[in-house]
Amino acid sequence: MSLSSCCATGFIHEGTPVGSIKEVGGVRTYVTLPKGDYDKTKALLFFTDIFGVDTMPNGLLLADSFAANGYATYVVDYLKGDPASMEAYAAGKLDLGVWLQSHSPKEVALPLVDKVQDALKSEGVKRFGCVSFCYGGRVATDKVLNDTIDVAITAHPSLLQVPEDIEALNKKSTPYLFNTASEDGMFTPELAKKSAEILNDNKAFTFIDYEGGHGFAIRADPSDPKQRKSADDCFENSVGFLKKHL
Repeated sequence: MSLSSCCATGFIHEGTPVGSIKEVGGVRTYVTLPKGDYDKTKALLFFTDIFGVDTMPNGLLLADSFAANGYATYVVDYLKGDPASMEAYAAGKLDLGVWLQSHSPKEVALPLVDKVQDALKSEGVKRFGCVSFCYGGRVATDKVLNDTIDVAITAHPSLLQVPEDIEALNKKSTPYLFNTASEDGMFTPELAKKSAEILNDNKAFTFIDYEGGHGFAIRADPSDPKQRKSADDCFENSVGFLKKHL
């Protein structure tokens, strides 16, 4: 599945992130921690879309919300400070094929995620969850396939091959929540349905469908009640999944 121009749609959310950029395992990472006491043996890895850590604050604000629910959250800058430009992409001036050559999920992103994870393990973290969006869904899926994550969540993933990746996932038992969109042009309703059918007998996998399009979970228009509800419901269901499995 390829990335398409619907990646570039969505609203920039207002607010000031409360975490900070740090080096974790030598990797630039946005770190946001719960207030007060929390379980320091658990960590949540946050896998961004192609707009990364710097293009818009949405992901960082959402990471803060996960932290507010008790999870030390780490937004790994696996795009190495070189996210896709929303303006160039929306104008059709970004060659995603070329961009992906230097931002390969498997060859670039995964090794950086592993460095962060190894550093956190050395600090006493024993269990890891991940939450992912669009491009990050490829990374989350590879973490499940590699047996290097304890709980995974994705919303409107891209770059997944159906049925190949889904059949490979069916051999795994890592709890994995798919938050899918009713009008997604990438992980389309047809692909989501086919994936759910393949994984139907595997109790580790959960599919929840929401009204909206690609990016609904992270770039929704907060002034639109329907978009806001889908985004809020997705977040609440994701937190519930973490509380159950992490």
